[in-house]
Amino acid sequence: MDRKITKNYTNGDITVVWKPDLCSHSAKCFNGLPEVFDPREKPWVMLSGSDTNTIINQVNHCPSGALSYFRNKDTEESPVALTAETKIEAISNGPLLVYGNILITDSKGGEIKKSKVTAFCRCGQSKNKPFCDGSHTTTGFQD
Repeated sequence: MDRKITKNYTNGDITVVWKPDLCSHSAKCFNGLPEVFDPREKPWVMLSGSDTNTIINQVNHCPSGALSYFRNKDTEESPVALTAETKIEAISNGPLLVYGNILITDSKGGEIKKSKVTAFCRCGQSKNKPFCDGSHTTTGFQD
């Protein structure tokens, strides 16, 4: 049975959702807000480290979409309404980022809906294909 892990962290106002199988390990969360996101600690997400708006701003910078949030009054994640067209960006020596609401059909015909940003593997070494898992950093991938 293939089970994807999802972790939820709440401060009462929002819940930050972490899906480790989507994480590309860019460290933008840690570098941008280390008082909240510190992978050296357990738990690694401590929402008491900052205010809600600062946390939301940092989560919105997650390049892989592994981090997302929802307001607790909304009770569930909702796709982000985007008015711009889909944007695709190749990160130097890293993943292919696709910005926008997309529907991915996997090799077995299953469908996955993604919103905001999705990081796809370009190095071929990800153990979570088609998504980037940060393997490019350890394999020396260069584009």
